[in-house]
Amino acid sequence: MGGTPMTQATAQAKLEAAGISASSTGGCTTKSNPKCTSYDGILSGTVDSLLTLKKASGCAITITGGTEVGHASGTYSHANGYKVDIRHNSGIDAYIKNSFTKIENRGDGYPQWKSAAGNIYCVRSV
Repeated sequence: MGGTPMTQATAQAKLEAAGISASSTGGCTTKSNPKCTSYDGILSGTVDSLLTLKKASGCAITITGGTEVGHASGTYSHANGYKVDIRHNSGIDAYIKNSFTKIENRGDGYPQWKSAAGNIYCVRSV
């Protein structure tokens, strides 16, 4: 992934134009509030990967976690713009499982799949 950090407005406009929405328990986008879903600082490569996933799968995608506080830290973290959480639905879960290669489970035991582009998808509940 990688790329350059994007502003909330730029990322939101690009994602919404493709039919990708966000949802949060707080109904907000403030990065410093863990009840919000923020795109502030999301990497352009992460956004491009979401656009590709949406187009290839034809499935609804709703982002439920972005760059807001409250996620695990690390180099390739939510805060650094590399990761997002998306809402489960039967279509996107099936697309991930049927289109990508199953790899070793995460350290916490959740299963993962890897795309040909190298993106890793974790399905934490099914």
